[in-house]
Amino acid sequence: MWRKVLTVRQPIWRMISTRRSSTTNNMSSAVDSMLLRSLKDHYLEVAKMNPPPKVSPPSAFTILKGALDGNGPVLTRTYGNEEINISVMRLANIIPGGGGEDDDDGGINQLFLHVDVSKPGEQKSLHFLCGLYPDALGIHSVSMRSKIDDSGFLEVPSAYNGPLFEELDERMRDALHSYIEERGVNEGLFNFLQAWLYVKDHRNLMRWFKTVGTFINENKSANTS
Repeated sequence: MWRKVLTVRQPIWRMISTRRSSTTNNMSSAVDSMLLRSLKDHYLEVAKMNPPPKVSPPSAFTILKGALDGNGPVLTRTYGNEEINISVMRLANIIPGGGGEDDDDGGINQLFLHVDVSKPGEQKSLHFLCGLYPDALGIHSVSMRSKIDDSGFLEVPSAYNGPLFEELDERMRDALHSYIEERGVNEGLFNFLQAWLYVKDHRNLMRWFKTVGTFINENKSANTS
């Protein structure tokens, strides 16, 4: 009697399991296909976007090779025996929601610069964190930092970062502004760095759509094999 019941129930259990598995696979495949279509549509839409007009940096500066694909310095120049390296970020990348007008119109109107001034044989570099606008440049902080490699890109601040910039007297603040302006760090960099960030953002977005699509497609192939 029990054997008969078991032999009847066992095929029913397997049948239900097979149907559920088949339904789950079909749903997963449909979701993957829908996501892939969406990624492709957005990729093609972004690919049609017109790049900003090409802008060259001020003549004293050169663009570092591979800067678009990395997170290090963008521009470099020599000033006497000094090497000046400039890295740039959007304000919104540092302070979420802090883009101000950038958030309203999709523009890039406020930038943060990391300006590193290094000298041969010195283990420390002078580091300026600056806000850059179309018509102005302001210094947020000045500190000494240690080099982490031969590129001059600095990362880890020293234990003491110096006094707050706004607490320095006006003459010293003016002198520090003159110091970096003498080295070509001023609002004249804005147009190039703004256009450069547009290109970098566009490239990163294209790469994101492509890599996510490749991952989903490989996952879909594995599920259907």
